[in-house]
Amino acid sequence: MSKKISGAEYPLAKIFSSDFDYAIPSYQRPYAWTEVQAGDLFADLYDFFIKEKDDTYFLGSIVLIKDEGKPHAEVIDGQQRLTTLTILLAALTQLSTGNIRDAFHRYLCEPGNVLESLPQKPRLTLRERDRVFFENFVQGIRLRELIAQDAAQLDNESQRNIRLNAKLFLDKLEEKFGGDAEGLTKFGGFLVQRCFLVAVSTPSQQSAFRVFSVLNSRGLDLLPTDIIKSDIIGNIKSQDKQDEVTERWEELEVQTGRDGFAELFGHIRMIFAKEKARRTLLEEFREQVIKKYESPETLMSTVVEPFAEAYLIAKKCQYLSTTNAADVNALLKWLNRIENSDWLPSAIKFLATQGKNADYVLWFFRKLERLASFMHICGYDVNQRIERYASVLSELEGSHSLEAPISAVDLGPEEKSEMLQVLDGDIYLMTARRRNHLLLRLDAFLGDGAATYDTGLLTIEHVLPQTVAPASGWQKLWPDEAMRKRWVHRLANLVPLTQKRNSKAQNYDFDTKKSAYFGGKHGVSSYVLTTQVLNAASWTPGIVAQRQADLIDVLATRWDLK
Repeated sequence: MSKKISGAEYPLAKIFSSDFDYAIPSYQRPYAWTEVQAGDLFADLYDFFIKEKDDTYFLGSIVLIKDEGKPHAEVIDGQQRLTTLTILLAALTQLSTGNIRDAFHRYLCEPGNVLESLPQKPRLTLRERDRVFFENFVQGIRLRELIAQDAAQLDNESQRNIRLNAKLFLDKLEEKFGGDAEGLTKFGGFLVQRCFLVAVSTPSQQSAFRVFSVLNSRGLDLLPTDIIKSDIIGNIKSQDKQDEVTERWEELEVQTGRDGFAELFGHIRMIFAKEKARRTLLEEFREQVIKKYESPETLMSTVVEPFAEAYLIAKKCQYLSTTNAADVNALLKWLNRIENSDWLPSAIKFLATQGKNADYVLWFFRKLERLASFMHICGYDVNQRIERYASVLSELEGSHSLEAPISAVDLGPEEKSEMLQVLDGDIYLMTARRRNHLLLRLDAFLGDGAATYDTGLLTIEHVLPQTVAPASGWQKLWPDEAMRKRWVHRLANLVPLTQKRNSKAQNYDFDTKKSAYFGGKHGVSSYVLTTQVLNAASWTPGIVAQRQADLIDVLATRWDLK
């Protein structure tokens, strides 16, 4: 029997129909999309919905083990998208009423049909550990009850991600549409009719994994930069000049790496367009960049070469100067730790034009690092980030200097206030990357700047544990449950540890926990934040409140938030 591979592009109305009955195999990793990925997806979808009235939106591909003509589909690749889209559809169902609610709900659950022998059941079945939880709260449209759950009491990180993303989608939909039921319905119609996935199916597991490997391989297919190279160099009339520019081009590609070179051209497009890409890089680069230069040689010498050099400095943290170089490169290292690269176009543009002014470079990157950290820690989505950086790029087009610096890279009073409010909130409930970045940045502010951090070994431990046993030392120190809930997830109660140590940590009383886990065999820690706790005689509400005030003051001072 032939193992036929088939693939087709389907709207979500078809993807979430009786033609597919999705099951996530137990060997798949847990649901891992955080608010960052879910927020970026929603921002992209809403932006496209508002600005593109006719075009279709491509959501990527999924790979399934599926017999032709049968709905059962084992998901080999695509569970993160299918799960997240299911949560979004559940949020739309939650906010709708009557026939519209019923219509949305049919994308979540097969209503069943006796005549077609179709039983009632969810369209997507998660791994066994999360199956009942997902069916109960998400496919059962009990998102309000889900959000009311204590995140710390949920079974695993997957369930916490589901809860956070359900809350995010409900909040975003209510923010964008409020009581506008018609607008909400139109957005839902856009989602199921104009958003497409490619479903690749094969009845063989071996074949499915081969397809998955091919789709995720890093081969040397033709990149947009290869065609851009042809556009630019092909228009140079002199063969000698062509050879010269080709040699310079290929040298830059070697220095940046093939993928890095492609990334660079995306950043160059952003520098010129100052808005999110709506078409392919090739189309937009031709329109936004190439058309503005009559001479290919000028484009090469004034854009490609200086921007490539600036890109390498920013990515590799290799700013060179007799003054300020170490401080600038330290700031670049922190910028590169942020999980998005939306700051890079501003850095590239500034370094390409002002890189020789070391004092101004240091001033700018202090501001840029703070701006990038602000948006990262406060959970800004991709559209908010791009819009904010666009104002920086616009101002960089004009005349500016250290004596008359640009103002857009600075935080305004409302932004400073917003950041202070977030810093004083439940830090542990942030996504892991956001809270880890904040804790390590704070630790560096407290130290001498010489420490290096391996985020692969980092975990965050509560000093006052999340669960306090009756008659324990913690119960005596913190008898008020409301007080414990107020402080347990905040900055003062969190310490960074290596993963090895954290794996042993238990809910021991303070002295035992401190000596056994925080300090290890030698009673010291690599982290200043943790060493401070080691030096504390006790861990009472008063001590934690004072520590919170002290730590917030350090952040406010070093980031100039006052």
